[in-house]
Amino acid sequence: MLLAIFKQFFLLGCMSFGGPAAHLGYFKRHFVDNLKWLTTQRYAQLISLSQALPGPGSSQVGFAIGVERGGLLGGIAAFIGFTLPSLLIMILLAISTHQFDAIYFAIIAGLKLFAVVIVADATLSMAKSFCTNWILKILAVASTILLILIPNLISQIAVLVIAASVGAIWPMLNLNNDESKTTTKAKINWFALLLFALLLALSFIPLNESIALFAPFYQAGAMVFGGGHVVLPILQAGLPTLSTEQFLTAYASAQAVPGPMFTIASYLGAQFEGIQPVVGALIATILIFLPGLLLMFALQNSWLQLAKRPRFASSIAALNAAVVGFLAAALYSPIWTSAVHSIWHSVIVAAAFAWLRLAKPPIWWLLIAFISMGLLQYYLPL
Repeated sequence: MLLAIFKQFFLLGCMSFGGPAAHLGYFKRHFVDNLKWLTTQRYAQLISLSQALPGPGSSQVGFAIGVERGGLLGGIAAFIGFTLPSLLIMILLAISTHQFDAIYFAIIAGLKLFAVVIVADATLSMAKSFCTNWILKILAVASTILLILIPNLISQIAVLVIAASVGAIWPMLNLNNDESKTTTKAKINWFALLLFALLLALSFIPLNESIALFAPFYQAGAMVFGGGHVVLPILQAGLPTLSTEQFLTAYASAQAVPGPMFTIASYLGAQFEGIQPVVGALIATILIFLPGLLLMFALQNSWLQLAKRPRFASSIAALNAAVVGFLAAALYSPIWTSAVHSIWHSVIVAAAFAWLRLAKPPIWWLLIAFISMGLLQYYLPL
């Protein structure tokens, strides 16, 4: 059973291009429609839970499908299978970067512009989905301004705490207040939930240099609402020893490989000096995925009861609005400021963004176009 779960997810991990939304489409077609491992209704419930929790949405859903099929070990087999192809590619890219010549970095320059378009599209799409009333719009704008002016981990945590508090105090969703009528007891896995909280608390205690080095990966995994695009600003705030160039190269590489974007951590973990690259990549990868998987396992059987509680649902809505601010701030810095260096870059980005929004071409068309443009800049600088 475990081998079968691993095999199915490994095959998907080898060809799942296009980001979390595309991954969820692959999962439904493969596990719901073809293999019939779970019903459409149950699959929709798992997606709903993944959207409300921090962490990598598609990986959380894949892990949950594995749990549904084969228990905790099934979930672990699903996660390893889906993540392994991307992990291996990112490690290979990280350890061989220094061996490439200027052509490689010209390609990366093109991929940085590609990242501007993708993040701009994600920001707009998330704003339309999450900022559905004036309170949520104000939260998103205020989060953007604060994170541009004060781009550090403390301000990011403050934004999340304030947003969740506002949502709890001022319910924003039109739900029936049936909190008192709910008789079904939520089956929360308290061990997984407490382990999540304990590891998060320990990550802020500087016990030794190694823990301090890798702690930001766990913190990022515990704070990222909205998927892989949002992880960039959080990791950059927590890892000041790495350069902007390293972050953007990691982000651009994650866009170009199949599987979850959270394997950006694999690339960054392999970049630490004094640590064997494969070891660093494995530690960083496990830590950034672990919080989301623990929360998914803790709440997988209780989500329907929790989602009916207006204050809980309202806090999640406020957090999602704050995430739009995270992404908008990251779009400005470091993504735009590090990638766009001329009026021609601005024109190209604007044209590609319009093409993506209006014509909705396959993401691979854009990827190839920007790689080609990077090579063109190498031979004919713009």
